[in-house]
Amino acid sequence: MKQSLYHYAIDGKEAVSGLEDLPLPPGTGGTPELFLVRREPVWNFAAWRVTDSRQLTAEQTGTVWLDSRRMGPPAELPPEVRAPLEAGRLTAVNLGHPRWRRALEFTASRPGKKRVHLLAVGDVGGVLLTALKLLGGDVISTVGICDLNENTVARWVTEMGQIAWPWDYDALPEVEAVEPGRLFDCDVFIFAAARAVPPVGSGVKDVRMAQLEANRPLVESFARQARTAGFRGLFMVLSDPVDQLCQAAWWASNVDAETEYLDLQGLLPEQIQGFGLGVMNARAAWFAGQTPRFASFLTEGRSFGPHGAGLVIANSVERYDDALSRELTRLTLEANLRVRDLGFKPYVAPAVSSGAMQLLLALRGEWHCSSVSLGGVWFGCRNRFTRFGLDIETLELPDALFDRLRETEAALHAMEE
Repeated sequence: MKQSLYHYAIDGKEAVSGLEDLPLPPGTGGTPELFLVRREPVWNFAAWRVTDSRQLTAEQTGTVWLDSRRMGPPAELPPEVRAPLEAGRLTAVNLGHPRWRRALEFTASRPGKKRVHLLAVGDVGGVLLTALKLLGGDVISTVGICDLNENTVARWVTEMGQIAWPWDYDALPEVEAVEPGRLFDCDVFIFAAARAVPPVGSGVKDVRMAQLEANRPLVESFARQARTAGFRGLFMVLSDPVDQLCQAAWWASNVDAETEYLDLQGLLPEQIQGFGLGVMNARAAWFAGQTPRFASFLTEGRSFGPHGAGLVIANSVERYDDALSRELTRLTLEANLRVRDLGFKPYVAPAVSSGAMQLLLALRGEWHCSSVSLGGVWFGCRNRFTRFGLDIETLELPDALFDRLRETEAALHAMEE
């Protein structure tokens, strides 16, 4: 049975909804750009790009969004709604979220070069900054850096200022110091600070989880600052463990400091992304390039889940081999340990593959690997920012692969309880 639809107008855009008598001006009846729904606001996106009609009827996000066939039957939509959906030009807006209008002002998805602010230029931050300076001239105007050590900031501003193409001196982004009070005067905020990193030889098996308790209060503090500043850009987490710190940042920014109640006046779920999956994807590709039996990953493979335990590497989404994929996953998870065995902290590849490369792809509106909010946990997948909202890749996933994703999703939820 087809749903009755009603037309409204929002800031000059035609909107359509199955919800009647909304306190909005009437629309013209033309082709809609927005589809208005009402969902439970905690964890659900405030706005997103619609790629499947089932996303308009699903009550909750989760790993089912990675294979929308598992959401249930497609929704019946009239031709005037199907046309923009199929053209990728339809944005869903969750009226259940009190800040749904803010979701339509997300600055990271707008055209033009972006101002990026980087918190902390330690080992990871320094490599990341260098890569952004060299590679980001097409999408980054300025990189502002902030660190507790003023000499560190001065050193990197000086060094980066002395990197330029001869006779094309304005081609690369400018790097400048930024005061703590201006950290959120930007389009992208990168959290790369860390209070504790277990030393090489410490015997810590899961270094990322050892960092959680140390880094959680730090990311929560800056998330609350983002709320106070009314930040509208991308809050990017690069410090470990990225996925759990994303969840902590969202929660901290959405709790009222005085009442300690969740009021959803902070960062939107789609504003926060964890950048840790990129290096896992690159490590899997490195092994696939060395070993012929893993070669299918290079053309058909995908990476899913967290940057650490629970990672899912699929050798192929078309010809999935569970045993082969689990072996490649294990090798990928242990790759950083091999660097530590050599006596070094493995931070160069993460800073470039997870940090700089994925951020530049994101700012260019291209597919990238990062963690997004799916049903209350941050889950790594292939996604992109578009002017119609966040777009999450959906595929037809084999049952054995999807079962692994659900396993990881359940484990992540258990960690948050």
